[in-house]
Amino acid sequence: MVDILHRIGVTASPDDVFTALTTIPGLAGWWTEDTTGDSAVGSVIQFRFPVADGGFDMKVLDAQPGEVVRWEVVDGPEEWIGTQIRFDLSQAGDYTIVLFKHEGWKEPGEFMHHCSTKWATFLMSLKKYVETGTGDPAPHDVQISNWH
Repeated sequence: MVDILHRIGVTASPDDVFTALTTIPGLAGWWTEDTTGDSAVGSVIQFRFPVADGGFDMKVLDAQPGEVVRWEVVDGPEEWIGTQIRFDLSQAGDYTIVLFKHEGWKEPGEFMHHCSTKWATFLMSLKKYVETGTGDPAPHDVQISNWH
């Protein structure tokens, strides 16, 4: 198994970052505008993207305010199903450090490389959203290839 790992610093409180990761308006503000569902632990959030059959359903496994958010992919591309996404939050001076992990990939194929780059762009969108109130969610995200 292999993982996608990223780290960003956001000049905001862990609670502000947590809100962006755990509310439907917050998630729609930085990842994809087409976000629906229920963000409570045990519920499922649907994320849709403007590409053919583009989307993921995430079961919320854990949400501890200002500390951690964890999801399991329950529907989407075959390579994603069963993987888990984790955001660990900690305070370091003026920054909230976000340690991101998309774990449980079966192999580091080309699609995983693509997704790693896209996660990086969306994490920068999260940073921008929390710091300024405006992110770059899909469909306004950086296009990096024909997979979007």
